[in-house]
Amino acid sequence: MSPRAYKLGERQVSTLETRARIIAAARDLLTAPDGIAGFTLDAVARQAGVARMTVYYQFGSKLGLLEKLYDDLGEKGLMPRLQAVFVQKDGVAALGALIDSFSGFWASERLVTRRLRALARLDPEVEMGIQRRDSWRRQHLHNLLTRAAESNSGVAKALNDETEDVVYSITSFEYFDALAGLQDPETTAGWVKKLAFQVLGLDEGLS
Repeated sequence: MSPRAYKLGERQVSTLETRARIIAAARDLLTAPDGIAGFTLDAVARQAGVARMTVYYQFGSKLGLLEKLYDDLGEKGLMPRLQAVFVQKDGVAALGALIDSFSGFWASERLVTRRLRALARLDPEVEMGIQRRDSWRRQHLHNLLTRAAESNSGVAKALNDETEDVVYSITSFEYFDALAGLQDPETTAGWVKKLAFQVLGLDEGLS
């Protein structure tokens, strides 16, 4: 390896490490006692130990940073859980695995997700990022509901636009967060799945 290539490799590693440190700082600030009130790019830069311009250089804006934070949360907390969905051949089992996956993700990232959604209510651009990810969840839910209906006559009979809306709503973060305030997250996850399955005419909601 030439000295120039080695230096370029070192620089790339350093850049990736800096980006990771900034994203971690953003997450830490969002889960701090001050919450969204203390979330500014200046605060993120201080937390990460970098200059404010470094944050701008890496992410372009607060929205750019939050987009990468969404991606980081999903890659670490959601995508590994979704593997259980992809291996299921049965539509009902895959649907159950999807509900389990999101319930587990909501539980593991409950505070930061709540703060990000609170920030979205104040900033239309942030809200658009949240809506894109919610639409992705809705599309996957729609696909799995269709699969489940093809293999289960009970689901086929119960499924329509209204029941799909209900299942989408009760598998949302907001519904999970409200229920989790009354009991532990694991119990909440079981109830979310049970309720969704009952709406679809299934009995195995806690399986």
